[in-house]
Amino acid sequence: MTLFNRLLLMINSFGNRDVPEPWQLSLQDAASPVMEEIVFFHDQIMFILILIIVAVIWLIIKALSGQSYYRYLIDGVLLETIWTVIPAIILVFIAFPSLKLLYLMDEVMDPALTIKAIGHQWYWSYEYSDYQAETLEFDSYMIPTSDLNSGDFRLLEVDNRLVVPINTHVRILVTGADVLHSFSVPALGLKMDAVPGRLNQTGLFIKRPGVFYGQCSEICGANHSFMPIVVEAVSLNRYVNWVLSSHSS
Repeated sequence: MTLFNRLLLMINSFGNRDVPEPWQLSLQDAASPVMEEIVFFHDQIMFILILIIVAVIWLIIKALSGQSYYRYLIDGVLLETIWTVIPAIILVFIAFPSLKLLYLMDEVMDPALTIKAIGHQWYWSYEYSDYQAETLEFDSYMIPTSDLNSGDFRLLEVDNRLVVPINTHVRILVTGADVLHSFSVPALGLKMDAVPGRLNQTGLFIKRPGVFYGQCSEICGANHSFMPIVVEAVSLNRYVNWVLSSHSS
């Protein structure tokens, strides 16, 4: 295989597949409204943080240079008011977007589909129970490195993906069968603890088709790092065909 063909294979393997890249410092590309708000909030906080760091460094340099030193300054009402009011205003600019995002992440809007995700040691199982036929349920295990195909991602691929339709409100119920787990998919802004004996719920709305990777984010035993999550977002027609084929098989 030529070098050009290898490059084409790598490009095709990464198409519509959201995974972390080597030496990546930024967040993954957002695929849901919640993740878009998280990215926006992150950028806003970083902008404020850079302004604060620049201001503090400037004040330290001015103080060390001795140009603004006044040894007889005992108290200053105006100065104390300034360094009290300005941080309060900054906290307000941080608090309101934070509260908005917090309530947005808890909101579940009239879901058209409900999926139950159950964490086990050390795999995930999924249940689709909204259909008149018997419940569609299956287990999702990590594919061993020796069984991976060319272009697959090590420690991230599974034998059965969680398939959901795009542009559809989905409710995900998360629980654990044995110990604490955490259902997490960064590109979708998803992170929900799977607690045994308790049902937690979160909403999901995916705006574009693709394959999104996540992992259990709560230490749950020896093979904690070997229970990945793969969400495949498809069009509504493809989703219906997948459900019909899954029921028939």
